[in-house]
Amino acid sequence: MTSGGSRRLFWIVGAVVVLIDVITKQMAVAALTGRSGIPLIGDWFAFRLVYNQGAAFGLYLGPYSRWIFTGLALLALIVLGAMVLQTPPRHRFRLVALGLVCGGAIGNLIDRIRSSAGVVDFIDVWIGRFHWPTFNVADMAVSCGAVALAVILWSEGKESVEQAANPTDAAEASS
Repeated sequence: MTSGGSRRLFWIVGAVVVLIDVITKQMAVAALTGRSGIPLIGDWFAFRLVYNQGAAFGLYLGPYSRWIFTGLALLALIVLGAMVLQTPPRHRFRLVALGLVCGGAIGNLIDRIRSSAGVVDFIDVWIGRFHWPTFNVADMAVSCGAVALAVILWSEGKESVEQAANPTDAAEASS
C-alpha cells in the first residue's frame, strides 16, 4: 500500500473544491440575502439564493431529509475513500475525479451540518422555458467528477473484458 502523500493530487483537488465552494456560498449568502436575484446574462443565467433541504434535483424526503442525506453523504465518502485507497497513484485522472466528487460531497455536507436551512444553492440557469435546478460549485464538482469516474470505470471494465477475451495479447503487452 502506498502512502497518502502519493495521492497528493486527490487531496489538492478535494481541498480546492471545498475551499471554492465554501467561499462562493458565503459570498452568495452575503450578496443575495433579501434580493430576488442578480441577472447575469439575460433571462437565462442569474444568481439566486435558494436553500435546498433535499438532495440533487430537489429530491426531498420530508422532515428527516437533512439527516438522511447527511448519512448517505457520509456513507458515500467512505465508499469513495476506499476507492481512493485502491487507486494507484499513477491513475491521476481517476484521482482527480475522486477528488472532485469527494470535495463536492464535503462542501454540501458542511452546509447540511451547519444549518437546518439546507444546502446553499445560487447558480440559476434557464434555457427558454426549461429551468435547470439551482446549484452550486459543490454540485458542479460532484457532477463532473461522477461523469469522469463513470467514463474511467467503464473504460477500465471494457479493457478488463478485452484482456480476459485475449489473454495472450495481455501477457505479451505486459512483457
